[in-house]
Amino acid sequence: MSNPKNIVSTVRQQLISLSDAQTKKSAERFFKEPILVYGVKSAAVQTVAKSARKEIKTLDKKTIFWLCETLFQSDYCEESFIASNWTYELRYQYEEKDFLIFYQWIENYINNRAKCDTFCNHTMGEFIEQFPSYLAQLKKRTKSSNRRVKRAAAVSLIVPARRGKFLADIFEIADSLLIDEDDMVQKGYGRMLKVASQTHQQEVFDYVMKHKAIMPRTALRYAIEKMPKEWKVKAMK
Repeated sequence: MSNPKNIVSTVRQQLISLSDAQTKKSAERFFKEPILVYGVKSAAVQTVAKSARKEIKTLDKKTIFWLCETLFQSDYCEESFIASNWTYELRYQYEEKDFLIFYQWIENYINNRAKCDTFCNHTMGEFIEQFPSYLAQLKKRTKSSNRRVKRAAAVSLIVPARRGKFLADIFEIADSLLIDEDDMVQKGYGRMLKVASQTHQQEVFDYVMKHKAIMPRTALRYAIEKMPKEWKVKAMK
C-alpha cells in the first residue's frame, strides 16, 4: 500500500519542479488578495493530480480525505486544485455525512474564488445532485459572514444548473444573496443565474427584470451574458 505522506511529498516535489516565475507572477497579478502559488500551469497541475491518482487507488476513502485535507491546509492554490480533483474522483463513494467534511474545508481552507469554484463546481455540485435534500443546507450558508461560504452556496449549483436542475432553489439562493455588497458573492450568484439561463432563459430573464432595480450591476451583467442582445438592452435600461 502507498504511504500517504510520501504521496504528499512527491506531489509537492513535482509542483516545485514544474513551477516557473512568469506563471507565478501572472497568477499573483490575477487575484486582488494575496495568494500562495508555486507558479504551475493548470494543465501541468492536472497531470500531477492524475499521475498521483494511480498511487492513491489502493487507499481507502478516509485516507484519501486525509490527503486532501493535508493539501488544502498548505494554502497553495495548486495543492488545493489537486485535492479538489481527488475528492471529485471519489464521487461514487459519497455519503451524506461527507457534507460536513466538505463544508469544513470550505470554511477553513477555501480562501479565494479559484479554490472555491474548483472545489464547489464539481465536488459540491455532484454531492447535491446525489443528495438534493442538502439544498436546504446550501441555503442556510447564504447567511454566513464568510464571503467564500456565500459564494460556495451559489457556485455549487453551476453544474446542476447547466443540466436544467434545481431552478426554484437557484432563485431562492439568488434571492438570499441579491443585495450582497461583496463583488465575489455578486459574481458567484450572477454566474449561477447565467448558467441556469442556458436551459431556462425566459425564467431567468423574468427574474432579472423583476429584481433589476435592486440587483447590483455586476450580478446583473453576469446573469444576462448569454441572452439575446435585445434582452440585454432591456435588462440594462
